Amino acid sequence: MRLTTKGQVSIPLHIRKKLGITSHSEVEFVEENGQVIVKKIKNGKPTTRFRALRGRADVRMTTEEILRLTRDSR
Repeated sequence: MRLTTKGQVSIPLHIRKKLGITSHSEVEFVEENGQVIVKKIKNGKPTTRFRALRGRADVRMTTEEILRLTRDSR
């Protein structure tokens, strides 16, 4: 199996069927003992420690203000 330039790989059909992964299913990748494990996320909630931080930005700036800051810093 070959990785694309975008870092993508197709999960073989027999594995998707075994795990119950369909289109729009969410999966997570977990590294354990030098191996990468693909896990189907139940109820769409990843079990990572970063889950609680998702969507918590408290900067009161518009997108245009943020873009202006990033463009001006070059």
